Amino acid sequence: MTSSSSTVSDSRSETKKFLVLLLGSIGVVYGDIGTSPLYAFRESLRPFTANGVQHEHVVGLISLMIWTLTIIVTFKYVLFLLRADNDGEGGTLSLLALLMKKTGSYMPVLFFAGLIGSALFIGDAMITPALSVMSALEGMKLVTPAFSDYVLPLSAAIMVGLFAVQSKGTGAVAVFFGPITVVWFLAMAWGGLIHIGDDWTILEALNPINALWFITHAGWAGLIVLGAVFLTVTGAEALYADLGHFGRKPISAAWFILVFPALALNYLGQGALVLSNPAAIENPFYLLYPEWALLPMVILATMATVIASQAVITGAFSLARQAVHLGFLPKLMIRFTSETNTGQIYVPAVNMVLFIGVLVLIFSFGDSESLATAYGISVTGAMVVTTLMAFQFLRSVRGKSALTAALLLAPLFSIEAVFLAANLLKVHDGGWVPLALAGVIILVMWTWTKGSHYLRDKISRNDISLDTFIASIERSITGGSRSAPVVVPGTAVFLTSVPDKAPGVLLHNLKHNHVLHEQNVILTIWTHDKPYVADIDRVEITRISKHFMRLEINFGFMDEPNVIKALPLCKKKGFKFEIMQTSFYLGRRNLIATPNTGLPRWQEDLYIALAGFGIDPSAYFKLPPNRVIEIGEQVAI
Repeated sequence: MTSSSSTVSDSRSETKKFLVLLLGSIGVVYGDIGTSPLYAFRESLRPFTANGVQHEHVVGLISLMIWTLTIIVTFKYVLFLLRADNDGEGGTLSLLALLMKKTGSYMPVLFFAGLIGSALFIGDAMITPALSVMSALEGMKLVTPAFSDYVLPLSAAIMVGLFAVQSKGTGAVAVFFGPITVVWFLAMAWGGLIHIGDDWTILEALNPINALWFITHAGWAGLIVLGAVFLTVTGAEALYADLGHFGRKPISAAWFILVFPALALNYLGQGALVLSNPAAIENPFYLLYPEWALLPMVILATMATVIASQAVITGAFSLARQAVHLGFLPKLMIRFTSETNTGQIYVPAVNMVLFIGVLVLIFSFGDSESLATAYGISVTGAMVVTTLMAFQFLRSVRGKSALTAALLLAPLFSIEAVFLAANLLKVHDGGWVPLALAGVIILVMWTWTKGSHYLRDKISRNDISLDTFIASIERSITGGSRSAPVVVPGTAVFLTSVPDKAPGVLLHNLKHNHVLHEQNVILTIWTHDKPYVADIDRVEITRISKHFMRLEINFGFMDEPNVIKALPLCKKKGFKFEIMQTSFYLGRRNLIATPNTGLPRWQEDLYIALAGFGIDPSAYFKLPPNRVIEIGEQVAI
């Protein structure tokens, strides 16, 4: 009886947990893609307005939108990529880390693919808040034309508030995200449903033949329109990036139960409305609703776009953390804003960069119509990169042959390549913006990776074998040599990234202070290319000699690198110490640019500037601030 009750209780607990994750995924994962109906259909129709919108254009466009959602979101992301996880984590860099574990022959290609994909995502994270919020607020023009002059300042004010609260964390407001977005999707479904009857021929859009007809008969204008059609799937990358936060099943269930039906109904309703009333092309989304519901829908849309903005900002924080752990960026300050959800983090440097970028975009473009032309390239580019990486995933992880993998992904790649080509036609109209943003981000990450490699090589030239050094020191102490250091009580921990070499900070300490602690720990902190490391594998201790031991602490790239929390695990493995008698020694390098190092001078200067953004290792690894001793040195690069 007790066993039966326990089983029922566990089942209810699992069901409740699933429903919570389901609701959360609707609010966070689908916040971005859920705001696409605000502008996608309107922008797709714009090239046809000069000569009049024809029936076949509307039906073909709606068919293309619905089947784009079906092929790219349903097939690629929900049914395929959500299963391409790295220990439960998703996203471009997570997939890159997984592939790096499985293959080495394509490392340069994978490396740059990961950089490009992540750079385009960050560009998307700048454009999405600006475009979404402006699109929502422009609906107020239908309530009163006098509101036109207030769209820009109010958009900027919302952005100021949104980025200002990032430091507080999303935990306090996350409980509202899901319910508000559920109401938003239901309202979209209702708006579309009440207008489908305006022209029942819109249901012909469910036939994919109409989408193919549009592509083959719309001509040059049709190619331009494809760039706008792809706006229907903006935010699809969030499905994959947020996999670790919610899990595959809740994300998949939310898509099939609510999100996809609501989007399809809304697009069908917009199409039927335009067929019955061509004047509605001005703003087909808001004109779906009766006059009494217009103001509530503008308010709801604004809330939904703020949530969508929050989703991509959070995604950018997560991506930056992964980039730091994988060595693509300097160690940035990362603050965890939740004790229970490791996905809720705040990265001040990224927050500031995004905030400045969003404000520049809002005031530079002035309205959502102009900004929409810049949007598609970052989205399509990121998706093409993900598909190319999926090819290697099928080969190295799933064991498929190159031919089989190519045949499976060729249709998807062809579709995305066509959409990318269509978006590239808008480069001169503003499409250069995401390309420029991505180019800058790629340059930054490539410079940091390359500069760090040169710096490691330069430092390694003067390295001394740790085993040789320790043997020499132990002999001098045992033999009572006059050059032997004085042994003092306590524990000294020396951080180093090369565990088999004597840390430079240890050598400098002996050179200047001539003392050695009773216990000397050579500490190396590893960040692995898997998201999390279990506590049982967190620490590894090796006794080297009477006075020296090697300590290795392991973190996953999604773990918080907290040394203080890891140290208690050392006591369970025989390393006894008192924290108040332990000193942590860090080396601080002052970088100086020099010619003929392998890096151009401009890149050396950029690397040194980037190093200035990095936080102090003691803060990054959560070392006790009153137990840290720093010894500086100048290093020419």
